[in-house]
Amino acid sequence: MKKVIVYSTSTCPYCRMVKDFLTGNNIEFINYDVGEDREKLEEMIKKSKQMGVPVIDIEGKIIVGFNKEAIKQELEIK
Repeated sequence: MKKVIVYSTSTCPYCRMVKDFLTGNNIEFINYDVGEDREKLEEMIKKSKQMGVPVIDIEGKIIVGFNKEAIKQELEIK
């Protein structure tokens, strides 16, 4: 299984959609709340060059926003 990291905030509806989508497809992931964790916020910005959430890191492939098709393709979900 690929390593999946989600950078999110507690108030972001698209972050919730990403996490619900991953959970619904039995994909394990690590969630970092960048609204609470400054170090992870800086890590996210360094990886994605973005300030907005969600940012999904799938084995080093960065997806910004809830792009369901890109996530499905990267995780080989039918």
